Amino acid sequence: MPTFPQPRIKRSPRLTLRDIVPVTIQLENGRQLSARLTQVSIAGGLLELSNYVEERTKADVVFQVGFAFVHPKAQMLFPMRGGGLGYMQPFRVTSMAEEERARLQMEIIELLNQSLVPAAGQASGFRPRFFLEST
Repeated sequence: MPTFPQPRIKRSPRLTLRDIVPVTIQLENGRQLSARLTQVSIAGGLLELSNYVEERTKADVVFQVGFAFVHPKAQMLFPMRGGGLGYMQPFRVTSMAEEERARLQMEIIELLNQSLVPAAGQASGFRPRFFLEST
């Protein structure tokens, strides 16, 4: 059977957040949860929660990145045990207003560019996106 080359899918830029970004999650049943956003892209993100939400649950998510408030509809993905007492739970964006999507993308790119520019008194603007732990 012949194999065909698979098109290379370009991933959207991901921003790992250094500051605490509070998130409000509104579940379909009306229940509200609070969480912290640790990573974000226009396709989804990673939340830190005290209690996980069932996989495939649909929710409205509200958070602020830079000067942009966004209100995407999301689907919760499989939760993982976090480093602390809570859970890390990824989500994927299922729908978002085009204006909010453009604003979020602009903020992500701007914040990524700022992390590459050296601050006054710094020798280099390079900062690792993540740190590797040795065992």
